[in-house]
Amino acid sequence: MTITNLRDDISYTLLKKNAQTNGNQEPHEVNFTKSDFDGRDLTLDSLEQHLEYLTLNEYINADVTGDNAPESFSLKDAELTEKGQYLLKRLGEKYAPAKERQAVSIDSKDMPFLEKVMISGDIPDPFDARDITEVVFRVMRDLMTTEASDRVAEELHEEILETKDKALQMEIADLWKDTNPIVGFLSRVRPPWQGPGIFKIDDDRFLFRVANEGGMPPEREREQVVKAVFSATKDELSEERIQEIASWLPGKVRQLWEAA
Repeated sequence: MTITNLRDDISYTLLKKNAQTNGNQEPHEVNFTKSDFDGRDLTLDSLEQHLEYLTLNEYINADVTGDNAPESFSLKDAELTEKGQYLLKRLGEKYAPAKERQAVSIDSKDMPFLEKVMISGDIPDPFDARDITEVVFRVMRDLMTTEASDRVAEELHEEILETKDKALQMEIADLWKDTNPIVGFLSRVRPPWQGPGIFKIDDDRFLFRVANEGGMPPEREREQVVKAVFSATKDELSEERIQEIASWLPGKVRQLWEAA
């Protein structure tokens, strides 16, 4: 099946009801009726596409049952994954009732680093957010001296995310230094890419590298994602480090840093 025309409001409804009936975090049955999708003109084809997208991308684990969809159907052995919980939180910013949003809202300063990147950058997958952040950091390091980079690393010792997934259990500094040991080593031994020549990192090359090395989905805005990483990073740094990083960045990228 070709998955097209996905709608955030339908995805939110599917995830939200799954979460509401999953108090003990165990696989369970979730029953839906047409009233759950009032005003959303849900067709069988649209429902199948949304469920396929959410299961293939591991936002939910479930088996669909029922012969009368979309009038009524059930998800058997349904489970909202950790990825699904982050996507639900992001969609809730748009679709949750105002009272509900107020009840769950927290100061952005108190959010884990990677969650800030996901929300501000509109990146539902924490692994994508981690990978894109690492590339943004990599290009930033390539503009700086090793000494300046080390001073930044000294201030990035918070965890990137509160999670049970060991692949995401690391400090922000681990991403800053690079999880690829060869790339991390090379960034320490070569000079900053500031001078003339084909390797000079200007605004266009900075954004090009982020989009291509980070595997960024084409629908994502490069500037939005970079600014999301910048904003979350600045929350962790002293004013001295913030100003020092700004001094290394090219014109437009520096403007994104200062505005973040």
